Amino acid sequence: MVEQQKQEPEIPYLTRTQVLVAMGVTAIILWIVAKLWLNFGDFSLFSWRWKAKDLLLGVGLGLFITALSGLAYRFSFPYRKSADYYLEVVLSPLAMPDLIWLGLLPGLSEELLFRGVMLPALGMDHVAVIVSSLCFGILHLSGSEQWPYVIWATIIGMILGYSALLSGNLLVPIVAHILTNLISSYFWKMQRG
Repeated sequence: MVEQQKQEPEIPYLTRTQVLVAMGVTAIILWIVAKLWLNFGDFSLFSWRWKAKDLLLGVGLGLFITALSGLAYRFSFPYRKSADYYLEVVLSPLAMPDLIWLGLLPGLSEELLFRGVMLPALGMDHVAVIVSSLCFGILHLSGSEQWPYVIWATIIGMILGYSALLSGNLLVPIVAHILTNLISSYFWKMQRG
């Protein structure tokens, strides 16, 4: 009988403070990159406005992505192994109230850069969605065995990118991203007890 060994992280386990600081620093770096790109580029930030219809669309999309993620987690062993590794490093040290930051910081900063700035900078077309989604996926690489998670994040990036293009409102992917992070991390933490 072959015993399955738990994959040890290539990066050391972090404390709660280290994870929160890393999230905050990453959000600030992404914001700075977005701001510099906007200042030196010849394009405008992807438009966003508060519209009830788009807010609801973002909520629906977030629930759809969360359900899709749950299916991938349940039926794809490579994805489950990769997701557990990533989430173990990020979520284990966090307390339940910290999950609010896990929803807000990446949801806002990553959408600002990858959909808000990259899409218009690269031409607001299929190529822009693909390139920004690949960059988004690579951002989620936390170790050499993490390619299933990177592929998954790239696919989610494409869904978020097309949601921005089709709706014309950056609010849709922002809301979807925040909600997906909140729900997925909550359920993962609840399963770990």
